[in-house]
Amino acid sequence: MTVVSPGPPPLTWERLFTGWTLSPGALVVVAALGAAYWLGVRRLRRAGVAWPTGRPWWFALGLASILLVTVTFVGVYANTLFWDRAVRNIVLLMITPMFLALGAPLTLLRDVLPERATRAAGRVLHSSAARILTFPAVVTIALIAPLFVLYLTPLYEAGLRSTAVGAAIDVGLVAAGFLYFWTRFRIDPTPRTDPYLLTVAISVAEVIFDGVLGLTLWLGPLVAPRYYLELHRAWGPDLRMDQIIGAGVLWIGGDLAGLPFLAAVVTRMMREDQRDAVAIDAELDTLEALDASLGAPSTSPESSPSQIQPRLWWEDHPELAQRFRRPR
Repeated sequence: MTVVSPGPPPLTWERLFTGWTLSPGALVVVAALGAAYWLGVRRLRRAGVAWPTGRPWWFALGLASILLVTVTFVGVYANTLFWDRAVRNIVLLMITPMFLALGAPLTLLRDVLPERATRAAGRVLHSSAARILTFPAVVTIALIAPLFVLYLTPLYEAGLRSTAVGAAIDVGLVAAGFLYFWTRFRIDPTPRTDPYLLTVAISVAEVIFDGVLGLTLWLGPLVAPRYYLELHRAWGPDLRMDQIIGAGVLWIGGDLAGLPFLAAVVTRMMREDQRDAVAIDAELDTLEALDASLGAPSTSPESSPSQIQPRLWWEDHPELAQRFRRPR
């Protein structure tokens, strides 16, 4: 039987700001990722390649969020309080990978890799396996399933008792979240270009399942009761109230974490619409100018096949064809 170490001192308002713990694994990972990203950006700029200034800041926020839940009071009490662990899990699944994806690390990696490695990565990216892995139903499951598997199986207690299992869970949450945000933002190259409205639909499904999980933990049996009883914690909420608070964190916190994501998606959708509109207007103006210079008659049902204008690239696009139509 695994021996549960004595818990930290009672959580007070003061310890919310002063409590911290040394987490060597998290510090090494954050330092390695931060150094690699910085070196990549430095190499591009030395080669005269522009790199958007906002991306390093987003990536740095993602790394900072890892430190937030590992070395601050969240990390101190993650194995003691159910609600505190829920905060950690929500951040690692919804916040950290969202910021990392906004930093476009895959694009940076592509730009600094040798040409041979870039071609190999491109073949993998456009392979059938990659398209299946990034299918909308798959990424939806990748976002929703991890917390259900974690809280409704013995995996949760195993993560509390074993440092290695707990670290693997943390990495798995970040990886699952990154798969989702990478394919939904489409800042980095992706195997698929699904409509943004599909992303909104997935977000609605995520909100629904957040509520299902929250209600299950709120009204259902205690999770890992033996572990928490072995702590002999004499302060803070009792086990039931602790789990109720944690259920609210997973439910409401997950929904709140999705709001900036939806705002970013809508912003990107509007910008892409503007760029597409400008490109389509320019193409139509060019076509009209060419018709005028050649003295071509307007297209009509009675026109001969040689007089029918060719279909333009965006007329077969599933989204653009509905929003932009060629004038008659």
